[in-house]
Amino acid sequence: MRLTLAAAQAEAVPGDLAANVRTAAELVREAAGFGAQVVVLPETFLTGYDFGVFSGRLPSLADLPLDPLRDAARDAGAVVVAGSALEAQIGDQRVKTISSVVVQPDGAVDVPYDKQHLDGEEKNYFTPGDHGASIRVHGLELGLSICYDGCFPEHARAAAQDGAVAYLSSAAYFDGGEHRRDLYYAARAVENGMYVVFAGLTGKARQGRGFCGGSAIYEPEGRPIVRLGTERGVVTADLDTELVEETRARHTMLADHRESLGERVRR
Repeated sequence: MRLTLAAAQAEAVPGDLAANVRTAAELVREAAGFGAQVVVLPETFLTGYDFGVFSGRLPSLADLPLDPLRDAARDAGAVVVAGSALEAQIGDQRVKTISSVVVQPDGAVDVPYDKQHLDGEEKNYFTPGDHGASIRVHGLELGLSICYDGCFPEHARAAAQDGAVAYLSSAAYFDGGEHRRDLYYAARAVENGMYVVFAGLTGKARQGRGFCGGSAIYEPEGRPIVRLGTERGVVTADLDTELVEETRARHTMLADHRESLGERVRR
């Protein structure tokens, strides 16, 4: 079975929900021109990745002006994974999360995943997610990941062991992180014999640093099929389940994984 995947990147305007949703919708429509059935957008694209924004009041899911993105998903017949910082009332507490907002072609929207591994200053603002998550598109399992999650091999492995044939990562890497960015996601692909879709934020940040983009799609042996630089754009590739099966049969790291290596002996 084949599924056309897309990674999209652009600059997000900090705190301007309407502008970022419009840009997201434009990217989805561009991806639709290449037949994309799944479109992954960068980390916190809808709010922008900005610590000034994160420190203030954040939108709830209901606050997001998603109609243009719903329309684009419907017209494209595509599932969209859009990153956003969100705030929710849980009991008597307001909780902030870095989340994956999933928009279905029928207009349904939910938030199946919150970032589990918070990096650096994110820990000052956000609560980590307490569970992994996958989505199913045309019967195929696709694991969800947000940026720093992809630095932990066990995160992608948990998705693969649960049946995922692709790992969808929304991310925001600062300039200077290109080597680590390219190494991590290629490794997650080859370790698990699955596709990895990496969507990276681009543009400038208020905190005086730029984002390095680098959106790419990796095949199951970790080779980049397509990649962007720092420009706005979309890349697409077909997910081939036969190639996943062949790769996992040839390179059996996933099947050979041991739950425990036993007690360590030091001499």
